[in-house]
Amino acid sequence: MKSFLVIGMGRFGAKLAMRLSELGNDVMIIDIDEERIQALSSTALDAQIGDCTNQEVLKAIGIRNFDACFVAMGDNFQSSLEVTSLLSEMGAKKVISRAESDIQSKFLLRNGADEVVYPTRDSAQRLAMRMSAKNMFDFMEISSEFSISETPVPERWVGKSILELDVRKKYHINILAIKQEDDINAGFTPSYIFNGKEHIISSGRVEDLMKFSART
Repeated sequence: MKSFLVIGMGRFGAKLAMRLSELGNDVMIIDIDEERIQALSSTALDAQIGDCTNQEVLKAIGIRNFDACFVAMGDNFQSSLEVTSLLSEMGAKKVISRAESDIQSKFLLRNGADEVVYPTRDSAQRLAMRMSAKNMFDFMEISSEFSISETPVPERWVGKSILELDVRKKYHINILAIKQEDDINAGFTPSYIFNGKEHIISSGRVEDLMKFSART
């Protein structure tokens, strides 16, 4: 279980916070708009009303206690930039900020964001899954139950073949491709032996992919 702070309860921020919570994480939400916070009052989220451009508000929250802080404010880029910078300066472990354009992304990265997401490109579901799971580099939802993920090869797999590991039976996932640097091998055979430098692209039920990523 991880702990996350989501700042800004617009459509994207609210969906992200709810999905992070559904995946079993501790989630605190904060927004300057009281109505937005009240709309989520029936959920299990830890909610606060506050202006995060105020350094004292962030100090009171204790941002260093969170595994990641999301700046999901979309209606005021200047405020988003200020909050991103403050979080970085105050020692947040990871700052992930929302951008609407490549220009905004450049400014956010220069001012302390560790990562930038685009709501028009990155769904809240995908981001929540990627951040919640251990060692998951990418995630794509196929349906409400089935998804595709990219994870590093577990150390215990090194020197063993896919056939020997019996991946499908043991982990309930299907290996679609093997990725090493920029090369993607979709024509591998069951006799393929892992060298430890690969990532595997797998499909399966969400819960099985989550369990597998936690073991890598």
